[in-house]
Amino acid sequence: MSSHPTDFKGDVCAAIRESIARALPDAAITVEGGGGHFTIDVKSASFAGQNTLTRQRAVYGAIAHLMQGMNAPVHAVDTLRTSTP
Repeated sequence: MSSHPTDFKGDVCAAIRESIARALPDAAITVEGGGGHFTIDVKSASFAGQNTLTRQRAVYGAIAHLMQGMNAPVHAVDTLRTSTP
């Protein structure tokens, strides 16, 4: 795991989960990682009929605020898996 400086206070994985849950209330969300690099798995019925790009845009849109700025807590999403339950 790499190191990435951040001014964020708190649990970054929890902040990612909470942000995605606000955008996709029915989702089952798993977040792992640290040091600015994360793996995210999101299962949501709302993804039905959507292509991969549309699903990923929904997730990235939900966490965009955590990826902004020089000292953002999320530097990279190394793996993003999206699926329907």
